[in-house]
Amino acid sequence: MSWMAWTWPTAGFFIFILLCFIGMSVWEYCAPGGAPRRGVLGLDTTRGDRLFISLLGSAFIFLGWLGLVGAPLWAPAAIAIIWAITVFRYV
Repeated sequence: MSWMAWTWPTAGFFIFILLCFIGMSVWEYCAPGGAPRRGVLGLDTTRGDRLFISLLGSAFIFLGWLGLVGAPLWAPAAIAIIWAITVFRYV
């Protein structure tokens, strides 16, 4: 990892994203039916769309927290988890 000057938290973040994609692929293989559904935002979204929206929203939550409050990052992690659950349930 030194050739890219990565830290372990950075590598962990990208490993987490990879595991999310693998998990979604396994979920779709085992339980097909990612047909679009209309949520509270009025968007037709599939499972993959909801994963993307939750990851993008989580990134903005962390960036906003870092810009306004700073470390530690336990609170935005909890907010991001709640955001992801909300997106998968209602969007």
